[in-house]
Amino acid sequence: MKDLQTDLPRVVRRRITWGFVMALLMIALGFALTLYSYSRYGDESDQLRHVYSATNRLSRILTLLVDLETGARGYMATKDPLFMESFEKALPHIPKEIKAVRESVAYNPEQIRNIDSLERLIDAKVRIINQQVTGVQNSAPVSILRAYLLLGKAHMDRVRAMIEHINQIEEKSLQQRTDQANQTYQNTFVIIGILSLLTFVTVIGLYNLLEKELVFRHRTELQLRVYEDELKDKIRQLETSNEELERFAFVASHDMQEPLRKIQSFGNLIYDRYAANLTGEGELYLGKILQSAERMSKMIKDLLNFSRISSKKESFKLTSISDVIQGITSDQELRIKAANAVVELGELPCLEAIPSQMDHLFSNLISNALKFTKRDEQPVIKIDSEAIDGGAYPELFAGKKYFRIIVQDNGIGFEEKYIDHIFKIFQRLHGKTAYEGTGIGLAICKRIVSSHNGIITARSQPGVGTTFIIVLPEKQIQSIHDSATTYETDSYFIGG
Repeated sequence: MKDLQTDLPRVVRRRITWGFVMALLMIALGFALTLYSYSRYGDESDQLRHVYSATNRLSRILTLLVDLETGARGYMATKDPLFMESFEKALPHIPKEIKAVRESVAYNPEQIRNIDSLERLIDAKVRIINQQVTGVQNSAPVSILRAYLLLGKAHMDRVRAMIEHINQIEEKSLQQRTDQANQTYQNTFVIIGILSLLTFVTVIGLYNLLEKELVFRHRTELQLRVYEDELKDKIRQLETSNEELERFAFVASHDMQEPLRKIQSFGNLIYDRYAANLTGEGELYLGKILQSAERMSKMIKDLLNFSRISSKKESFKLTSISDVIQGITSDQELRIKAANAVVELGELPCLEAIPSQMDHLFSNLISNALKFTKRDEQPVIKIDSEAIDGGAYPELFAGKKYFRIIVQDNGIGFEEKYIDHIFKIFQRLHGKTAYEGTGIGLAICKRIVSSHNGIITARSQPGVGTTFIIVLPEKQIQSIHDSATTYETDSYFIGG
């Protein structure tokens, strides 16, 4: 599920997530309503038990009072103490039953007041019965006993009426609570049914969404496989074409050097043997031939170097840039002294690179700095570096360590609008007569940096100088050099 979440588009993943959240919420709500309904049902059941208990105990009280009155009347009629047994058994139970009824109707203040009234009526009824019994024991006149009987009957009727009233209230409460319980059950059933239906619809919708997405992903994967096969075929064709072009460039360069060497050799022979016989114009023409041959020879060598960058496979090694540049300054010591130049080296890194290509890269940059100098100012070349994170450049990998190496000079500089122009092969900003060169050196630098998975750019200002910025990774992803095969690449411009 985690892998599927990672692969799904963000919008689809968000919809599925919200769908599952809604389904879970509806299930939780249904569960909560079920618990609420069960709780309400439990409360209603408790109330029903109280109502039934109150009704039964009221009936019990009425029965006890009837037993009291029956015993008293039997005693009055026969003066037999046997009739007083039911009286004496029933009398102690009445207060207990009243207390139990009071507890059963404690939730209803009106019923509490009714029970209080009932208790007073029962007390009055019991007093009258006691007076009847005492009158019989004291041989009271029949008229007095008859009065007690009528008064007792009236109180008994009032007790029955009060008990009937209390029972009616309880029955009404019972009916209301029964109706409420039924209504609550019906509402809960309807809501749970609706929630279940919505949950079912949501789950079905999520299933359809997942199924459509999986079908789409399957079709996309099939299409990507087709594209991948086509791309691999194109890559193979491109690699074959590049290899053929590189072999052609290499062979052609070698084949071109043979007639060029003959031109140079015979030209030098003519100059050595017949220079005295040449006129000024003839000597000028011969000099131009020899100069053109020399320039052509340099161009062929640069083309060979350019071709070897992509065709020659070498391993990356831990390389000290400081050692590489010190070797270059040692090799070009005479040229540096002739230009009265100063080379200042800062702290330079050790990184995984191809040593020979690093030598070629910085040799070209230092040669450029020595070539494009100002006549009235001592050339100063500063080379320094700093560690950076790849996130500083959009072309690089964020979180990976890189080194930014800066080669700065105080030469003639150039307009920054030509940044992309200078890194293309055979592109020059100055005429052939003003400054020597073939226009391949910076293209070689660009290719070397690209083959090291880095970037190169420059900042410059006419009359102030040029700063070349090379960004290279500390460690290479590949252990075997696999360079780019295109001859022209774009450079990344840093405004400054």
